[in-house]
Amino acid sequence: MKYLIGIAGIIVILALALLASNNRKKVRYPYIFIMLGLQFLLAFLLLNTSGGSILIGGIASVFDKLLKYAAEGANFVFGGLLNDKQFSFFIMVLMPIVFISALIGIMQYIHLPNRIILIINALMRKCGLIKNNESASFLGQSFLTMIIKGIGILLSKVNGMGKLESYNAVASAILGQSEVFISLKKSLGLLPQHRLYTLCTSAMSTISMSIVGAYMTLLDPVYVVTAIVLNLFGGFIIASVINPYRVDPEEDVLEVVAEEKQSFFEMLGEYILDGFKVAVIVGAMLVGFIAIIAMVNAIFSYLFGISFQDFLGYVFSPLAFLVGVPWDEAISAGSLMGTKLVSNEFVAMDQLKQGLTSGTFLFSEHTKAIISVFLVSFANFSSIGIISGAIKALNPQQGNVASRFGLKLLYGATLVSFLSAAVVGLIHN
Repeated sequence: MKYLIGIAGIIVILALALLASNNRKKVRYPYIFIMLGLQFLLAFLLLNTSGGSILIGGIASVFDKLLKYAAEGANFVFGGLLNDKQFSFFIMVLMPIVFISALIGIMQYIHLPNRIILIINALMRKCGLIKNNESASFLGQSFLTMIIKGIGILLSKVNGMGKLESYNAVASAILGQSEVFISLKKSLGLLPQHRLYTLCTSAMSTISMSIVGAYMTLLDPVYVVTAIVLNLFGGFIIASVINPYRVDPEEDVLEVVAEEKQSFFEMLGEYILDGFKVAVIVGAMLVGFIAIIAMVNAIFSYLFGISFQDFLGYVFSPLAFLVGVPWDEAISAGSLMGTKLVSNEFVAMDQLKQGLTSGTFLFSEHTKAIISVFLVSFANFSSIGIISGAIKALNPQQGNVASRFGLKLLYGATLVSFLSAAVVGLIHN
């Protein structure tokens, strides 16, 4: 029965995407089935094999160490504000974002030495990969950019999309949903609406590497890593159904803007401040959203005898059931899913953690896995403003285009989260 419900859930999710499709006749189903197959394979390897456990254990161990290093800096500045064994969301969850942001900046700063670039260029000319009077320009980019571009080009071979779309998906998962557009600012003005929609869907469906550590303090790391991988392919699947198109090989040009040359410490200071801004913005949004939800819950309870979050639970419970949550847990799970959509993922994650600790949520491990994977993405109403605002700052006309399809963008990104959750519901034991 579990498998029948899960398969039905995936069919329903794809059907919902097909309902909003721009052109159903242009949907390329072979690519969709290939990517869906890859989702199942990767989910199985990550969740059900010893190799997956070792890999995720290694990633979790790295982030655990990074969070400990981040805690040293946070405790030096804010340590006196906490009593013994007390928990502060801002200090323990948000402040590590500053340190992780600094590390991303360092990886962006590192370039291959000129001597190595000359040797690789000579080898590529000898192998006929480039002409004698040319050089491989991508070798002059940062080490991190080279890795992102390399993974993106490999992905473009299996997703039926362009190199730009594939680069954007990988870069979004590392740089963040707004920062990624800065690296593509030369291409933004040339993009037609359908390609811009795919870029925005990928950006909203993923997360930023700078806040992965924060997620891992609230959720089991195995589900965070699994969600990142599944959402990468899920974004391509849903975008391919809602927004199908073919990229002309002549238009399939990937031009990444190199960052302005800075000294090491100038760059480091900039990324540290960027990380702090992200932490403060997330904290401010949490204060506002949690307060508004508390007020709306009280209003709903007074008028209808049911809280707003319980109402969301009933609305989302059928979809929660279809992705594999047992019916007796579906309303509570649906409440968290709805909370994430109308506020943000941090609010829902914090409520899940507190509910599991206090015993308010008596979820099975299977349900916990499904909900956790669903919550790991930027698919919420506030992200519409973040993405359209980031694009508008770089290209006002394209920013207005992104604003116009904002709700459709959120619809697609939410289906990506449900699709990833459905895959985990079928694979997780």
